[in-house]
Amino acid sequence: MILLTDDLRERLLANGLERGADHVPVVKFFNPLGQGIWLATELDADGHTLFGLADLGYPELGSFSLEELASIVLPFGMGIERDILFTGDFPISVWAEAARQAGSIRAAERILYRAASPRRDGA
Repeated sequence: MILLTDDLRERLLANGLERGADHVPVVKFFNPLGQGIWLATELDADGHTLFGLADLGYPELGSFSLEELASIVLPFGMGIERDILFTGDFPISVWAEAARQAGSIRAAERILYRAASPRRDGA
């Protein structure tokens, strides 16, 4: 799978020019066979260094390498995937706080989207 399309790369690079802003994650990468989720908000001009929220057992903000993600070889010839349905929707600070409180990005995702969806009972 192509981890970054041209459009995603452009959006990440544009965010990278605005350091310190509370960007909405542009892309979500995940390990389809186990632990590992990365939400990227920015890409450095070098085209390889991403910034965002990573969860390899404990969620934390920081930089990570696109090349390293692309080089991971998992069982059955699989690799790290991009969630093509991911929309971000919340600033990275909201993701980080929710992930810290919930213990993981996966748990935070369930909580955030459940809280944001309209209630079915009309209340």
